[in-house]
Amino acid sequence: MGGGPLDQEERLLCILPFDEPKEITARLREKFPKLSISFINMGSMTDEDVYRDKTILATLSALPPNPADCPELELIHVFSAGTNHISKHPIYTDTKITLTTSSGVHGPQIAEWVLMTALVHSHKYNRLYELQKQHQWGRPQVGGDYHSVRDMVDQRLGVLGYGSIGRQVGRVAKAMGMDVVAYTATPKDTPEKKRDNGFIVPGTGDPDGEFPSSWFSGLDKASLHQFLKQDLDYLVISVPLTKETTHLLGKDEFDILKKKQTFLTNISRGAIVDQPALVAALKEGKLRGAALDVADPEPLPSDNPLWSAPNVIITPHISGVGTAYNERAFAILELNLLRKQLGEKLVNVVNRKRGY
Repeated sequence: MGGGPLDQEERLLCILPFDEPKEITARLREKFPKLSISFINMGSMTDEDVYRDKTILATLSALPPNPADCPELELIHVFSAGTNHISKHPIYTDTKITLTTSSGVHGPQIAEWVLMTALVHSHKYNRLYELQKQHQWGRPQVGGDYHSVRDMVDQRLGVLGYGSIGRQVGRVAKAMGMDVVAYTATPKDTPEKKRDNGFIVPGTGDPDGEFPSSWFSGLDKASLHQFLKQDLDYLVISVPLTKETTHLLGKDEFDILKKKQTFLTNISRGAIVDQPALVAALKEGKLRGAALDVADPEPLPSDNPLWSAPNVIITPHISGVGTAYNERAFAILELNLLRKQLGEKLVNVVNRKRGY
C-alpha cells in the first residue's frame, strides 16, 4: 500500500469494545501531528454516519454498513488475528480497502495456555486439585496413575499452521526439549520463505523459522495426512478458519493420530474440527485428550456432549486475552501508520483470496 508525504493529514476512527486508552492515543497524536483521532466505545455506538470522512478505521467488528458510507477510507486495522467474522461483509467482499490484522499479539499468552493445559493433563493436576479441595493428601499408587507422568523431553509437537502463534508455541516447546514439526499452506523450502514477516513481540516467536526439525505443506488431504503420520505426541491447531480449513480434521485424521494417541489442542476456531468426530475419538481412546479454547458453536450449549467427553479441557475462548493485548494491537497500527506515510509495505495485510 502506498503512502503520502510525512505531513499528510489522516483521520483515524477507533470503534473498540473499551474506553479510550488515553496514554496510547496521546502517544499517537504526538508521533503523528497531522493525525486526528476519534474514539467510540462500540457499546455506545449510535451514529452510522461517523465513517464518512475517515481515512483509517481501527475496529474489532464494527464496519461501515456499505462502501458508500466510507468514501475516503483507505485502511482498516482489525483488533483480532483473523477476519473470518467479517469476511461476508460488503466492505470485505466489494472493496479494495486495505485490511490489516493484529496477528502477532497473541503468541505469548496463547503459548502459555497451550503449555499450561498440556501440563495440567500430563501431570494429572485436576485430580490433585480435587484432593486438595477435599483436604486429602493423597498417595501415589505404586506403578499407578501418578507414576505415569512423562515429561516433554523428546516428545514430538506438530504445529498445524506455523504463523505467529504457532511459532511462539514452537519456541516454548523447543525450550522444553521437544521436537517440533511444522505444517503450512505453502512450502517453506528456503530461508527467506521460512522467515516471519509479520508483527513479532520482541524476544518471542521464531523469526527465522529455525525451530522445526522438518516442514510439511499443502492444501490437500494427502499432504495433511503425511504430516499427521509423523508420530505426533501433541498436535496444536493454529490455522485460520476458511472454507478450505472448515472440518479440516475429522474421523480420518483421528484414525491416523490414534497410533500415538495424540493430545490435541485447538486455539484457532472450533469449526476447523468436526466436533462430533472429536467426541467420538475421545470416547474411543483414539486421542490421549484434548485442550480446547474454541468450540462450535460458541458459547457451547450446556447439553453439548463435548463437555462430558473424557480427558477434555475446555475454556471459553480466552487463551489470547491479556493485559498487553490492546497495547500490542495499537503497536501494529502505529507501525503501519508510519509505513503508510513513508510509502512502505504494511505488515499483517490480509490476502482476501486466501482469507487471512
